[in-house]
Amino acid sequence: MSEASPSSFLTRNEFLIRRLHSLSGMIPVGAYMVVHLLTNATVLDSPATFQKNVYSIHGLGVILPLVEWVFIFLPILFHAIVGVLIVRGSLPNNSTYKYTSNLRYTLQRATGMIAFAFIMWHVFHMHGWFHGEAWQKTIAGLGGGMFSPENAASTGAEAMRVSMPLVPILYAIGVLSCVFHLANGIWTFGITWGIWVTPQAQRWATVACLIFGIGLGIVSMSALAGFAFVVDPKAAKVAEDNMYEKKKDSGELPSGMQKHSKKSEQAAVSTEP
Repeated sequence: MSEASPSSFLTRNEFLIRRLHSLSGMIPVGAYMVVHLLTNATVLDSPATFQKNVYSIHGLGVILPLVEWVFIFLPILFHAIVGVLIVRGSLPNNSTYKYTSNLRYTLQRATGMIAFAFIMWHVFHMHGWFHGEAWQKTIAGLGGGMFSPENAASTGAEAMRVSMPLVPILYAIGVLSCVFHLANGIWTFGITWGIWVTPQAQRWATVACLIFGIGLGIVSMSALAGFAFVVDPKAAKVAEDNMYEKKKDSGELPSGMQKHSKKSEQAAVSTEP
């Protein structure tokens, strides 16, 4: 009896699956994460700057959900599922990286699991996973869907402060896990694809990945501090509402960015002294 099984499929296609897993971690998942963190850090310039960037993203209009699913959510799910299979040993380990230290190999696996759990919570916390007014109302009492693109900085700041200091601490753990997983993943990516194979090349790659990881970590923690401690939600909301009205009057408001579900009213009430 030779029925096909998931394990036999993984065994037969291990080389391709691992290459796709490695590639998806860099493009588009890793690239998106870098852009996302850099965009978030613009809140330190001003809430208005961050809001302008959010408008630019939503300028994609009706194709934005398609772009998100094709280039963000599905690649993240693929990368995470294959990562879980590797951690559980369901995917054959014929491609062990003999040059990777045991500590970094263990941390790569651990941070991958933490990162996936964090991303799932982060998307729920900010966006609620799914759109739809009935669903959004249901999850509102569960701490989900707190971010409103029309009031980006103010609702982002309120989401960070909903349970101080627990939420910022959890975000710091989750984001830094993502940063380490990407920075160390770039190193293993180079091994997987034969980019750096000599000891000297690997040493240079280690230094480059360390600098990249530290830099991105600083950017991410700066953005987190901006939302958690710097932004004044009330002042930010005034600026955001003015920008919204101007764009609405001029016809520049991106498609789909219409205030609904009284999110802005809720944000205003929650910021009252």
